[in-house]
Amino acid sequence: MPPRRRLTPADRRAQLLAVGARLFAAHPYADVLMEEVAEQAGVSRALLYRHFPSKHALFAAVYQQAADQLLAETRLHPADSLVEQLIQGMDVHLDYFVANRHAVLAANRVLAGDPVIQTIMTNELDALRARLLAVLPLADESTREAVSDVLKSWLVFVQVLCVDWLTHETCTRTQLRDVCIGAILGALRPLLAEDPAPDWPPQESRAAAQARTSGWGS
Repeated sequence: MPPRRRLTPADRRAQLLAVGARLFAAHPYADVLMEEVAEQAGVSRALLYRHFPSKHALFAAVYQQAADQLLAETRLHPADSLVEQLIQGMDVHLDYFVANRHAVLAANRVLAGDPVIQTIMTNELDALRARLLAVLPLADESTREAVSDVLKSWLVFVQVLCVDWLTHETCTRTQLRDVCIGAILGALRPLLAEDPAPDWPPQESRAAAQARTSGWGS
């Protein structure tokens, strides 16, 4: 066990969260033991349990911290094009998903339906939806409601698709990202007065799609 250092309660909590995040990222949920968290943090199990009464409580705190960080790092600004904003937001989340595969799978598979974890994920998706609504050109309230419903469904679609991709990578990361972006652009186009991304898909993607279509007919 590393030598124990005196920390303020806030600093100790932050240290324990960092150790927990590292272990939950490196190992399946079932394999992470509170005893190991305490050992790597250089504290007694009693002190660990004073901050986090259970492994579930520690994981929930780790996942809440991750959700807050993802929201902070997702830049949605009207000065950027919609495609630029979507690419940046998707890349931020995919960076986290890839680096924290076990934690993401724990939240979405092992603890699927857990009310605490589900609330954390729902709150983050709702915050992302609100930010997207704020940067989209919406003509009136009825359009806003329709777009809001589409965004809500799309965010769930992205979540499910990315979790499935983590378990079985059937395409490249770039292809996954572009599928998600193409899905929301296709869903939004009928609802908006102007095409939100007239240059999407990129020219090379269009050429590839046309080549595949030609192949089907040959």
